[in-house]
Parts: sequence; C-alpha cells; structure tokens
Amino acid sequence: MDKQQEGIVLEIIGDMAKVRTSRHSDCENCGACPGNTALVLDARNPLGAKKGQRVAIEVQEANMLKAAFVVYVLPLILTVIGVVAGSYIGGQFHFDPLWFQIGGGAIAFIAALFYIKYFDRNARSNVKMQPVITRILSE
Repeated sequence: MDKQQEGIVLEIIGDMAKVRTSRHSDCENCGACPGNTALVLDARNPLGAKKGQRVAIEVQEANMLKAAFVVYVLPLILTVIGVVAGSYIGGQFHFDPLWFQIGGGAIAFIAALFYIKYFDRNARSNVKMQPVITRILSE
C-alpha cells in the first residue's frame, strides 16, 4: 500500500515540485528530524501542478520500509557481524579478542555509514523512490 499525503506546492523546478506537507503518522513519534511539523519534499510533477495548488502526493510504502531498514537496522546488523568477525580473528591469533571486537565493530559500522550515503545518493536519483503528485486538489 502506498502512503498518501496532502500538501501545497511551493515551487516548480522543471518536472519536480517542492511540496510542503505535514509529517505522516509514521514520523510523528520518531523525532529524528528537527524543527516543526512541516516537511518540504521534492516530488515528481507529472500532472503539471502549479505554485500554490493543494495536491496529493504518494510515496510507495515498500520504499519507505527499505529506506528505514537501511538507515536503522543495517548498521546494527553489520556492527554485530563486525564484532563477531573481530572475535574470531582475535581468537585465531591468540590475542585478547576485545580490541579485535571493538575494531571489527567500528570498521563494520563505518562501512554501513558509507553504504547509507551511497544508498541515499542513489535513492535521490531513482525515479521509483521519489514521491509523486497523484492529484491536484484545488486550483
């Protein structure tokens, strides 16, 4: 199922529109974004909405879940894998595994941060990941 929100077009730039919308219900309790309750999204504008119009925008839920997994869960999983790998490597060399665990976890976490940056860059350019204006609600 896709998430729909209403918003107001602030600006048109080519085939994209900057749309001010309120946070959706998934964001209400997160607190990760600072500031007020309004968000400004870049949305594809296939309907040709104009500045000041109220529009409905849609974001695919599967893409939101994928992004949430990459940002919140993947770093934890990779860090645990790094700690386990560090423990194994430390044991193979007959050293105290603590420093290898810390190093492995830190390296894996940093690798996860680089992947998040890569994922974010690709998501911005991927048409399927972008919000899209689906209806013009007011003229």
